[in-house]
Formats: sequence, structure tokens, C-alpha cells
Amino acid sequence: MLKFSRTALFITLASCLGLTACNQTQNTTSTAKTSPASGTASTAQTTASVTDTNGMVTINTVRGDVQLPVNPEPIAVYDMTLMQDLKALEVPVAGLPAKLRLDTFRIKDAPSTDIGTLFEPNMEALNQLKPKAILVGSRMVEKYDQLSQVAPTLDLTLDTAHAYESSKQRLADLGKLYNKTEKAQQLQQDIDKAIADAKAVAQGKGNGLVILINGNKMSAFGTKSRFGFIHNEFGIPQADPNIQDSRHGQPVTFEYIQKVNPDWLFVLDRSSAIGEEGVGAKAVLDNPLMHKTTAWSKNQIVYLSPDSYLAFGGYYQWLADAKIISDSFGKGTTTASATASAPASSASTTASTTK
Repeated sequence: MLKFSRTALFITLASCLGLTACNQTQNTTSTAKTSPASGTASTAQTTASVTDTNGMVTINTVRGDVQLPVNPEPIAVYDMTLMQDLKALEVPVAGLPAKLRLDTFRIKDAPSTDIGTLFEPNMEALNQLKPKAILVGSRMVEKYDQLSQVAPTLDLTLDTAHAYESSKQRLADLGKLYNKTEKAQQLQQDIDKAIADAKAVAQGKGNGLVILINGNKMSAFGTKSRFGFIHNEFGIPQADPNIQDSRHGQPVTFEYIQKVNPDWLFVLDRSSAIGEEGVGAKAVLDNPLMHKTTAWSKNQIVYLSPDSYLAFGGYYQWLADAKIISDSFGKGTTTASATASAPASSASTTASTTK
């Protein structure tokens, strides 16, 4: 009888201890679910947050794949096309070059540190900023190795011969990098619609020649150049299909323009775009040889936006030049109206920071 009682007592005590432990586990679990202040719950939530917002992403760059965390902050940017896309994506940029005057480059009232120019980084300022990533384009590629010693550096230089495809991929990559894929897709839809509208208006209305005027010097650009989007994306046939493609274009004369005699002349006034003083493109073109061309006689001279020189392939550049072309071809433009159609926001960048 005594043996049985001891056994029963042992079973009873074990059951009570098990119930107590079970209740404590349930209480802890309940607290973790309901109380963010709980140490266990807080740790779990923080881990989930880090995983969701700071996972690793792989970006394909000119120099190969680069892996880095999503939402790298702060960042430094040395490319104006990237600045446009990041502004459109509403991504604040902590480090920017000095003397950027286009308001399509920065978010209003967002503070930024001066990190040099588009060609020469201020390494002291850059090191003090301690960026998690540095984004560069063609104007800063020579400093790539130096910048890479500070932080992961992404060379996102656009392929000028395939500006649309390259810029589309880059916008998508930035959206992926900052967890804004849906926003990037919406922005791309804006670009695609603007291009389609301009292409439809320009269809069947003649060929075109793209020139850049720099003081008294002129260069013509073909399909594989930074201004090839006029022909490749907007569908305007080349007046001269034999232009030699190079970074700075093929040097040309007024005699050449008169001989080619384009229906439409697309002009980029470099001096105006970068804020240099001197003779403007309109004054340069106002001469007897030009007066004999179709483009001049029909008032079909179109002035491209400064963005097309400073930030070609950027979100705001696509919209600005698509509107200029739509307005020009849709209204029977004059040289004055073409210039006026450029957005007022396109003020210049100083010559010291741009080539």
C-alpha cells in the first residue's frame, strides 16, 4: 500500500511540473506574439526586417556582376543620368558632385555632401561620407579603381549604340537595388509612351540630321552615337547614313549641311547646355549657306534639351526630348518654338564640370 502511494505521488508531482512548464511556454509564446517589447519577439522582428530590406542583390555592370545589400545608404553618385533616374525613383543621394544646376538631378530639399566634380572625386569628402555604394558613369570611369577602395563601385555607363535598351535595364536595376521595382516599371511606362507618341507624330515627315554646335565648331552624329535615339527610338530616318560614329561626332561644315540638306535639323547647343558664354547655336546657324537648306526654309530646326547632352538616357531626358519632338513635328515648328518646348527646368551645368 505504501509502495503504491509513493508511485502515485511521483506521478502526480510529474504531471504538475509538466503542466507548469507547458503553461510557462504558452505564456512566453503569447507574450512574444502580442508584445513587441519582449526580447524574443523583438529579436525575431528585427531579423525579419533586416532580411526583407537588406538582402543581397546582384547588379550587372560594365565590369561584371556586383553584389551588394538592397537599399545601400548612404550612396555617392558621379553620373547625371543616374541622378535623374534616382530622383524619379525618389531615392535620396547623400553624395553629389558640385555645381549641378539642373533640378532634374536632385530631390528638392534633400541634403547632400559635395564630393567633387563629375571628373575628379574629392576623396577626403568621400571618405568622410562613408558611402555603402558609389555609382559612376562614363565621365568618372577613369577613377573607378580609386573609388573602389572606398566602397563597392558600380560602373553603369550606358551603351550609346543601344541607348534605349541600356537605359531601360539600368532603370530596372536601380529599382531592384532600392526595392522599387514597381516604381521603376511605372517610370519606364512613362518613357515608352512618350517615345511612342513622338514616333507616331514624326512618322513620314522627312529625314533628319543631328549636329552639336560648340562655339564655331560643329559635329554630326549617327545612329551609334549618344544622339542616335533620334533615329533609333523616334524613327526619324538619317539624312546622311554614312556619318562616322565617334564619341565627339564627325566634324562637319556648313557646306556639308547644305549638301546633305536634311528635312529636319536637330541641334544641341553645347555652350548653352553647360553654361559657357559666347555665340549661341542660333547665331552660328544664321548664315547664307544655311538659308538655302530645307530645314531652315521650312523652319524645321529643332533644339534638343540640355539633358540630351548632360544626361542622355535619363528619365527626364527621355520625356523632355520626346515632348520637343512631338511638339515640333505636330505643330510645324519654328526655330523659336522648338527652343521654347524644352522644359524650363533645364538650366545649365557649368563648363568646369562637363565635357
